[in-house]
Amino acid sequence: MGTTFKNQISICIFLQLLFLHIFPVFSQAASSDRILQGQSLVDGQVIISAGENFAVGFFSSGDSTNRYVGIWYNKIPVQTVIWVANRDKPISGTAGVLRIGDDGNLMVFDGNTSIWSTNTSSATANSTAVLADSGNLILLRSENVGDQSKALWESFRYPTDTYLPDMRVYTNVITGIGSAFTSWRSNDDPTSGNYSISLDPRASPQLVVWDGPKRHWRSGHWNGLIFTGLPRMTALILYGFKLTNEGNGNIYFTYTLVNSSIITRFKLRWDGTIDQFVWDEGLRQWKILLSEPSNNSEIYNNCGMFGVSKAMGSPTCSCLEGFKPKYASQWEEGRYSDGCIRMTPLQCNINGTNDVFREVRGLKWPDFADTAAANDINKCKDLCAKNCTCNAYTFASGIGCMIWSGNFVDLEHFDEGGNSLYVRLAKSELGSRKKISYVLWIVIATAITVVVGIIILILWRFNGKLLGITKADRKNDEVIHDMSSTVRGFSAVFSEADDIAIDGKHGSVPQLPLFSFNDIEIATNDFANKNKLGEGGFGLVYKGTLPGGVEVAVKRLSKWSGQGSGEFKTELTLIAKLQHRNLVRLLGCCIEGEEKLLIYEFMPNKSLDSFLFDSFKKSQLDWTTRFAIIGGIARGLLYLHRDSRLRIIHRDLKASNILLDEEMNPKISDFGMARIFGGNQNEANTVRVVGTYGYMSPEYAMEGLFSVKSDVYSFGVLLLELVSGLRNSSFHSPECSNLIRHAWSLWKDNKAAELIDPSIAGSCSEDEALRCINVAILCIQSAAADRPTMSSVVTMLESVNTKISMPGQVDICFASSKSLDFIMECHENSSSIEVPITEVTGR
Repeated sequence: MGTTFKNQISICIFLQLLFLHIFPVFSQAASSDRILQGQSLVDGQVIISAGENFAVGFFSSGDSTNRYVGIWYNKIPVQTVIWVANRDKPISGTAGVLRIGDDGNLMVFDGNTSIWSTNTSSATANSTAVLADSGNLILLRSENVGDQSKALWESFRYPTDTYLPDMRVYTNVITGIGSAFTSWRSNDDPTSGNYSISLDPRASPQLVVWDGPKRHWRSGHWNGLIFTGLPRMTALILYGFKLTNEGNGNIYFTYTLVNSSIITRFKLRWDGTIDQFVWDEGLRQWKILLSEPSNNSEIYNNCGMFGVSKAMGSPTCSCLEGFKPKYASQWEEGRYSDGCIRMTPLQCNINGTNDVFREVRGLKWPDFADTAAANDINKCKDLCAKNCTCNAYTFASGIGCMIWSGNFVDLEHFDEGGNSLYVRLAKSELGSRKKISYVLWIVIATAITVVVGIIILILWRFNGKLLGITKADRKNDEVIHDMSSTVRGFSAVFSEADDIAIDGKHGSVPQLPLFSFNDIEIATNDFANKNKLGEGGFGLVYKGTLPGGVEVAVKRLSKWSGQGSGEFKTELTLIAKLQHRNLVRLLGCCIEGEEKLLIYEFMPNKSLDSFLFDSFKKSQLDWTTRFAIIGGIARGLLYLHRDSRLRIIHRDLKASNILLDEEMNPKISDFGMARIFGGNQNEANTVRVVGTYGYMSPEYAMEGLFSVKSDVYSFGVLLLELVSGLRNSSFHSPECSNLIRHAWSLWKDNKAAELIDPSIAGSCSEDEALRCINVAILCIQSAAADRPTMSSVVTMLESVNTKISMPGQVDICFASSKSLDFIMECHENSSSIEVPITEVTGR
């Protein structure tokens, strides 16, 4: 019995020693964000990042009992693994240990056998592994734990299948070697799968998904803002990608969140699809925001050499103009892989015959481009023309001159957006096209003449009764005829009402003077540079002078504009029907071939931003003038929202879209993005968000939900700019990242008077300015329901006896993200951005 008692004492002492020496290590590892030299993390324990965003530990996937070391989201109930260490060497039991080895490397052991290691030669015996709140597992020397830039190794540089915000995707433009993501083998098997993704630096960088050694999909070339093969990438949440040149041939992409409260990730799935996920806190599930490739037409080289793939319509493949199927019988059977061949061989100056270039629009550029040293499109064309191996060229904003010397591979046509490519063809191909076009135009012109003659005869014979013309229509006709008298003597003809679908509903364009393109060329002196008034995403605006000396502004829709016929028709429809002293007047239009032009009344003082944000000219806007401009804009919006025959949401209200007449009266312009609401309709949702960042309301930018309150938000931002003389998108200070946050900070600290523009200090009524600031902050409230209507805004601005409520908290998270500052810089000189949205919900 004595022996047994001694044995029991020995066991107790042993267990106490084990508890005292081992358990503290486990406890520290389980509750800390790091693993120190000599510490171990065993299966069943985790370490958690300082902000509790991510966790590291052992996990199993699906029904498998295999164990892996991985990183996953700590606060999300659905275990979502974003990185795996020993993905190709699983542990069959629970004997796994994660610790720092004797050489300073972080290692995974199966019992006593090492199965994975960071394997960096720069590791030291005094190493520490830290899990950052970004999800990055970092190995550092212990004395450098506070400086993550001195990492010896980091998981972000060795990703598995997931790309996170702040992660750097490297490549070297010289060697082509860089970061690579590899898919899982299946949804439940972390083993390395068949698909990988890397950055191809040729010409301008693009993302390429590989199926083993073969290309499976590519993003298109980076133009400084988006990947050009992803028209849907214009979604606001996707902005924040940035390319950085580190030197020595090293470049890398980073992605910064639009809103730090949103949880998002990009994942290369086991089937080769790239998904962007957003966590929906309300539904407690991941939602897919973007998926590429989204259909078979986007699979790499789906239609073979010189073939063009398209998502909509049938057949899904076609040949470029000047090309024909290589094997017509295969195309009839729906087999397109052998692609197309030229109808006529290129001449390349043989017998003095030059080749020609034909523009093809709406494309995803072919793969394997090269850049050339040319600083404009004409020099780019000359370089290609002089090189007999050059089959096409383009000059791209943000990239420069690109040329293609081989066969065209992986061409895709987009229904909206896309890029222009100038394809080299034999000169005879252009000649045949001209003959066909000439005959076609003769037939069309003859048909139009006959139809117009019949319509005129009917109108004259029945005096408009068969058209059911109402008194309102007749009144509108009188307005249009009054407008036409302004330009009498000019060779304009009246167009008939044109049936146009807007937002799924049909309406008619009132009769407008329809000018010929030749007349507009004469009026603008052939669109001379000296007559250019400005430009935006739609194209250029020129000053023109009609016979009799009437000055007009001519808005010429660019062939390369993101705005197309829809926006043109919308603006044509709306402005012609709207009559208000604070809305710009439309005098006529021109639709001829590919040319689309709108003719407006001329505003001699140009746009509000040309005064407000000019350090020399802003002093001309004294407080009295600014307050009058504020009131005019407010009344113009009130007319659009409540008092006009149509209920209009402008959707792109900003300083550059406020024009000033000779007396500095404001006139709202640019209705290309506007939407019509029905009489009882209060809000709508869209999958195509358009407008200018910095003026967009949170619910519109993030969810595509818009209403009259969207314009109220934009007005609030504009009001802050008018009071302060500062541009929201370019305001930065050590304390605040933009004007909205700055204004809110001053307001809540009772220092709102400091926001007033110093240039108007002598003329300013401080009470009126503070009233405007109060109204502005009410207008930029986070929730649309908390914002006033424009009728309330007008009342608050015009009546000193009206009591104004105190505003609530402004959503400074939305307003102050650094990635949004980056977007604003990119779009500072653009008229608008276009954003497709697919159910985005922030937390």
